[in-house]
Amino acid sequence: MTNSTTESSTGAAQAAPRIAVDAMGGDFGPSVVLPGAIEAARHRNIRLVLVGDSARIEAELEKMDVSGLAIEVVHATQMAEMTDKPTDVVRRKKDASIVVACRLVKEGHADGVVSAGHTGATLACGMFILGRLPGVDRPGLASIMPTEKKPMVLVDVGANTDVKAFHLFQFGIMADALCRNVLGFERPRVGLLSIGEEEGKGTTQVQEAYRMLRGSSLNFVGNVEGRDIFKGDTDIVVCDGFVGNVCLKLSEGLAHSLGRLLKRELTSGFFSKVGTMFSIGALRRFRRLLDYAEYGGAPLLGLSAITIVCHGSSNAKAIMNAVDMAANFVASKANQAMAATLSQNCDLTRFTRGKAANGSGA
Repeated sequence: MTNSTTESSTGAAQAAPRIAVDAMGGDFGPSVVLPGAIEAARHRNIRLVLVGDSARIEAELEKMDVSGLAIEVVHATQMAEMTDKPTDVVRRKKDASIVVACRLVKEGHADGVVSAGHTGATLACGMFILGRLPGVDRPGLASIMPTEKKPMVLVDVGANTDVKAFHLFQFGIMADALCRNVLGFERPRVGLLSIGEEEGKGTTQVQEAYRMLRGSSLNFVGNVEGRDIFKGDTDIVVCDGFVGNVCLKLSEGLAHSLGRLLKRELTSGFFSKVGTMFSIGALRRFRRLLDYAEYGGAPLLGLSAITIVCHGSSNAKAIMNAVDMAANFVASKANQAMAATLSQNCDLTRFTRGKAANGSGA
């Protein structure tokens, strides 16, 4: 691993959030990741640490105006392939870009990580290199999604497919800290995804998690059914990673299909086309609302430093928003808030973990 500095940091930049960006991640690599990261740095005071093949990174940087920006390039000779097992990346690819990025954070050279690469490898690097916050058993992947009213957080959307009740409880606590400290919600409403609104509905794990959430200091509003997620009456919806990932991809697929159907109907005849001309502004706002790029990436909650996981197909706009989200996390000290909140619930967490180990309630 070798370092090179593209632009010397100013005194002001030293105090800026330092975000390590996996330049080799995603379907398009540096050609898309770098423009997005650079655009984020233009909008706010961020120090970028670009990790990957330095020759490719510097070749892309030469195409852009990076004057006045604090950018450091850190060379990494390897990258995580989609065919790699997550743990193999950590153990055998010591110089993979995502491994190096996480190590830079661990060693204090950066404050957070953004990657559009191998999600499993990013999770494994977060777990084994960055480590978890005290009291956290399983980090949760949180997706910020649009609703009829304002964005809401769905957690977990894929990091944990097999969970116990106290994992769901912890997801709620961590998402509450995200909403308060990063999204600016004063008292987030927390719901638990289930097959009915009544307390007794759902699996044994869901029923036990319901009782734990109800007895906590969170603003728990009860069970939420799938059809109610997008009404906007709940700020946080908690579920396991299997269900959450299906929800996420179903909603993304439905949004794309609705967009295509709407476009087809609006261009199917002369009068439809005329009507479209008068509603073009509303249609653009509708498209922007459903565009995942507006929300950047999914924060991996519960690690000792913020890690943002992006779609592999992320465009420059999505990367820009993901880097901006990571900077917001660092600036707002959201991770410290999560750690403090978890420590306040330490006794309850230990109690529920004990119940799970004994086979009762989880």
